[in-house]
Amino acid sequence: MKDKVLEVVENDIKPALMRDGGSIEVVEVDEKSGIVKVQLLGACGGCPMSMITLTAFVERYLKEKVPEVKRVVPV
Repeated sequence: MKDKVLEVVENDIKPALMRDGGSIEVVEVDEKSGIVKVQLLGACGGCPMSMITLTAFVERYLKEKVPEVKRVVPV
């Protein structure tokens, strides 16, 4: 699961965020609980819309591509 999450983040999510000056880093992937901890960086780190980006884009996309993901939480 961790490898799939990292691949989707690097190939799909990170490039999309970089177009708006942001980025993302995977901090931890808990395979038992399905929780992925991430840190939003760059413009995303201080953006007031970052929680919407996290839930409406990052979490939704990861769940779609890696069904084992149950939640994405910021750290």
